[in-house]
Amino acid sequence: MEHSNFLLEAVIFMGAAVIAVPIATRLGLGSVLGYLLAGVAIGPSALGLVGDASDEMHVAEFGVALMLFLIGLELQPKKLWQMRGAILGTGSAQLLLTAAAIAGVALLLFDLGWRSGIAIGLILALSSTAIVLQSLSEKGLLKTQGGRSAFAVLLFQDIAVIPILALLPLLAGTPAEAHASGLSGWQYAAAVIGTIAAFAIAGRYLLGPLLRLVAGSQVREMFTVTSLLIVFAAAAVMSWLDLSPALGTFLAGVLLAESEFRHELEADIQPFKGLLLGLFFIAVGASLNFAQIAENPMLLFGLVIALVLVKFAVLFALARVMRLSKGEDWLFALSLAQAGEFGFVLVSFSTQIQVLDAGASSLLVALIALTMALTPVLLLVFEQFIQPRFLVGPEGPLVPDSPSPVDHGSPVIIIGYGRFGQITGRLLNACGFGTTLLERNAEQLDLVRRYGIEAYYGDASREDLLRAAGAKSARLVILTLSDQAASLEIIAQLQKHFPNLTILARARNRMHQYALMEAGVKYIFRETVDSALSIGEKALVLLGLSPLQARRAARKFKQHDERMLEALFPYWRDETQHIAQARIYREQLLQALQQDRRDKDLHLDHYWEEAQPETEKS
Repeated sequence: MEHSNFLLEAVIFMGAAVIAVPIATRLGLGSVLGYLLAGVAIGPSALGLVGDASDEMHVAEFGVALMLFLIGLELQPKKLWQMRGAILGTGSAQLLLTAAAIAGVALLLFDLGWRSGIAIGLILALSSTAIVLQSLSEKGLLKTQGGRSAFAVLLFQDIAVIPILALLPLLAGTPAEAHASGLSGWQYAAAVIGTIAAFAIAGRYLLGPLLRLVAGSQVREMFTVTSLLIVFAAAAVMSWLDLSPALGTFLAGVLLAESEFRHELEADIQPFKGLLLGLFFIAVGASLNFAQIAENPMLLFGLVIALVLVKFAVLFALARVMRLSKGEDWLFALSLAQAGEFGFVLVSFSTQIQVLDAGASSLLVALIALTMALTPVLLLVFEQFIQPRFLVGPEGPLVPDSPSPVDHGSPVIIIGYGRFGQITGRLLNACGFGTTLLERNAEQLDLVRRYGIEAYYGDASREDLLRAAGAKSARLVILTLSDQAASLEIIAQLQKHFPNLTILARARNRMHQYALMEAGVKYIFRETVDSALSIGEKALVLLGLSPLQARRAARKFKQHDERMLEALFPYWRDETQHIAQARIYREQLLQALQQDRRDKDLHLDHYWEEAQPETEKS
């Protein structure tokens, strides 16, 4: 019967996610808020489809554990050294300043001892790695200046959980009772430190040989099993110590960061992470105790607002000291203004060692859950009101030291200087034609400048920026963006304000090309056609055709494909007609190529190839 109940609850959890997450995403709320709302809806305080969500929470914590394992895998010593300033400087400043501010407010508002005040400050100073990273990644904000700074702080917090756990027994006013594992407070702290040391030894001397042994078996699924074994074993050890399983998996990930199997481990764990992380968010939503909220609604909501405001104030001040650009400081402060999932573990541990009483711990659990649920809303506020004002986005902030574009009289403006634009620009420059380069990705702009290439930051859909770049006197604009909506917006501005310009545009696929054709662009180049045909041509040669035969087949295929694309253009918005006509044209292409293979003069190609000098063949 218990088995049936488990299956029923699993169906309810997944069904709620399937309904709520797409709706939330469609409304622009993000998947995290969708998961949380799904949990609230099915929880005991709403529809009551599931009872106590604590069991599901234990399972779902493995989602956080897997996420932290993957984060640990990314933390190679070289990368950690590069981030040392942000991690140690910003991270430690955030933790200490926020903990001090929260502890001070707690001591002022409540009748607490200083030990309890410090414990509460340390617990609430932490933020939610799971929710923040998922939300920032989903919205494309993780690679912005504020997103990277937030990641560095979260990384320091995850590492800082270990010394906080060692510090809490020192805050106990009286000798701590034996821990659930049978250890006293001091013995327990020693066990934690010893376990971490054992992790380091195992990671260095045991895991590498184990992974090499499994890889040598050439059984693909065994590597997946071993990956999960490492994660579950690390989690089990920490669970035995009544610590968060996520802490153990994070340490395991860090220890394997230098392993040659790092990428394989990441690929094996990634699918499980997404599923269980979603379940974690649902369980957080389902665990919200609305009965407790109803008992002290004003107190609890007042504490939520106070916590968010205190953390925001400290974080925003820190962002200004760090000289984050405008907009990025808001992103940094709003994204970290909640409490975190490690808070649940620290509250439980603090209660066991009598640093906090039962009433305070119950209130803190509700406070942590509510602020975590509030995070997607805060990021939504940022996205709707702050981001448009300061031009912060996936491509990065407006670069402060980026000069405005200057009209050098170049005949060509290249919009988008990624790999596609670089090849085009280098060819034109090599042939003596000047180019003006516009790029909106701040990281890409910084990269090309390091190579001595003069490029300008800017949104090419702005008429004033195009004019400053010389669009009035240029002859060509080469548009290399893969984003269909962005490229169409720029084309509309070019056609409206600079109709003299000839536009050459990159198309990501057929649908993108049809949209460009509809917009009136004459010269369109699908990004993968030529490279795909080159591979096909080489394959034909390796299969026995002469180079000339293969080249002619590829050329005929391309000509027919272009004619077909033109012929199908009237039907591109009618899927049924488009598919029907495409089938007809594919059959015609097959017949044309077969007819070419039956050409009675085809054998002469071999003699023509043999008659060529070696230099011409190459």
